[in-house]
Amino acid sequence: MPDSSPVAMSRSMNRLSMVRSPDDLKKLTIAELQGVADDCRKEVINLVSLNGGHFASSLGVVELTVALHYVYSSPHDKIIWDVGHQAYVHKILTGRREQMQSNRKFGGLAGFPKRAESAHDAFGAGHASTSISAAAGIAVANELAGGNEKVIAIIGDGSMTGGMAFEAMNHLGDLKSDVLVILNDNQMAISSNTGALRHHMVNLTLNKSYNRARKLVWKSLSLFNNGLGEKAKIAVRKIEEGVKAALTPGAFFEALGLRYFGPIDGHNMDQLVKALKEMQALPNPKLLHVITTKGKGFRPAEENQCKWHAHNGGFDTTTGKLLKTADTSPPPKYQEVFGEALVELALKDRTIVAITAAMPSGTSLDLFQNALPNRFYDVGIAEPHAVTFAAGLASQGFKPVFAVYSTFLQRGYDQLIHDVALQNLQVVFAIDRAGLVGEDGPTHHGAFDLSWLHAVPGLVIMAPADEQELRDMLYTALYELNCPVAIRYPRGNGTGMSLLKNFTSLPVGKGVIVKEGSGLALLCMGTMTQKALEVAAILEQEGIDATVANMRFLKPFDTRMVEELASRSTHFAVLEENSMIGGLGSAVIDHLNTKGLNRPVLKIALPDAFVTHGHINDLYRAIGFDTPTMTEKIKLFYRGGQK
Repeated sequence: MPDSSPVAMSRSMNRLSMVRSPDDLKKLTIAELQGVADDCRKEVINLVSLNGGHFASSLGVVELTVALHYVYSSPHDKIIWDVGHQAYVHKILTGRREQMQSNRKFGGLAGFPKRAESAHDAFGAGHASTSISAAAGIAVANELAGGNEKVIAIIGDGSMTGGMAFEAMNHLGDLKSDVLVILNDNQMAISSNTGALRHHMVNLTLNKSYNRARKLVWKSLSLFNNGLGEKAKIAVRKIEEGVKAALTPGAFFEALGLRYFGPIDGHNMDQLVKALKEMQALPNPKLLHVITTKGKGFRPAEENQCKWHAHNGGFDTTTGKLLKTADTSPPPKYQEVFGEALVELALKDRTIVAITAAMPSGTSLDLFQNALPNRFYDVGIAEPHAVTFAAGLASQGFKPVFAVYSTFLQRGYDQLIHDVALQNLQVVFAIDRAGLVGEDGPTHHGAFDLSWLHAVPGLVIMAPADEQELRDMLYTALYELNCPVAIRYPRGNGTGMSLLKNFTSLPVGKGVIVKEGSGLALLCMGTMTQKALEVAAILEQEGIDATVANMRFLKPFDTRMVEELASRSTHFAVLEENSMIGGLGSAVIDHLNTKGLNRPVLKIALPDAFVTHGHINDLYRAIGFDTPTMTEKIKLFYRGGQK
């Protein structure tokens, strides 16, 4: 019979409040651990319903997180979360529960593990497929220092589709280091997983013969750890290897040098604790396959895991219905304008192909996927492969469009140079989330793309000022150019302007004057054009008549416009939502110097630093990127207050 004493009842009602650190979990029973897990799940649902954040992934690893902290001893043992967006429960259990209301807010907790935030965050994350590499490095450091820490890498949510994960496992198997890799298998990234590995894992979990035989393996494992003699251990090991080799589901990982165990139910606390304790006693690399449900415990998220991967908050914690409805529909997002335009063009052109790296909904390529599934390719979290895959298509006369977040394209930079630009292949890079993105912070800010793209020979780089320019730039990239092209656009909604039915070709490498003035020239590109017009309007009230030039293209650069502006302007100010180093401002200064045109140039750009997380307006104010601060800087600069 369950214990119904007052003490037991009190403990059940305050399960999570008893946990101030992971050490407190070790005092609890398995039943009480499940109670803590239930409370953590409620905590995450309430938290995200109010403040927004990553959601379904954290719900899926609640029991696993509790079990990990029960069995292992963080921060002595190193627990490494891949991507890190599923680490909310980890933060709650490691002394940050009271601070979680500040999660992803300016000055508050980060939405991902962050080493500077807590000793329990063994390795920072934000991008996928990094955990096993980091774990291998930490394990080797431990060996070199003579330590006894255990190292655990939790990878899932599509991260196993990334090539870096395979590279790491291949090396780890050779190192023979004591690392536990936990494969959190929920068959999802942000959208459904893709690729042959996904089918392999599905077949594995459904293999009845293996699921019967693995019980024998687990029994042999228990015997292995309970004092068998050396000959008996060898015999047990051979039985285990024979079962696995015969049925093959774990053979892939075994071939890489990781002993494979599982799959087990990732929501069964008893199974998890038992398995983790067994893993704790085993040396060398091993992989525990855990089956979880993304969004577990919140029905709307279980039924629509893609939609609930992350949420902006403001929903009912039972039904998932939004608590507030905006009076008017917001303008379409830039990504939606792009997705619709690409479908419109592809319906008339069989050579257009769309590529994503596990982000069909995040880039609005799900519109293309639904309309033209035979020309849509999701390569998984494998940006380097995506770039070279696109290059292969382009080499055969197709027009591949790779839609990717700015910060994720960084991972394919070598392929962009070596496989695309060097061969002058017509690949269109639709670069989403350019500039600051807000609450996701420095791992996701598109702060550097203009700088590192600028250095690539033969690459055309452009940025639209509004939705119509985005449509026209896509058309220009596909039909007026025969070379690599990058189009960068921000996260969020457009201006709400009316769009033309037809597409227009833009003159390549040519900017446009959007406001005439004299004395001061404001140069910008992309959505900074709207900001420059706001600044110019305020300056005009103070007697400064500024020209505003939308440069449109960083490469090729409109040198003629810059020279013409220099002939009638005494000062230049360049506004760009990109790093201070190497972008539009650098291009303006370089050309003026080359031509011997002595004009002072003020660069207003993102600082040479990693910008923190928070609401976009808070970030703008913090770095002096809000309109009033920009205006004051430019006014002082123009009037000689600072140069």
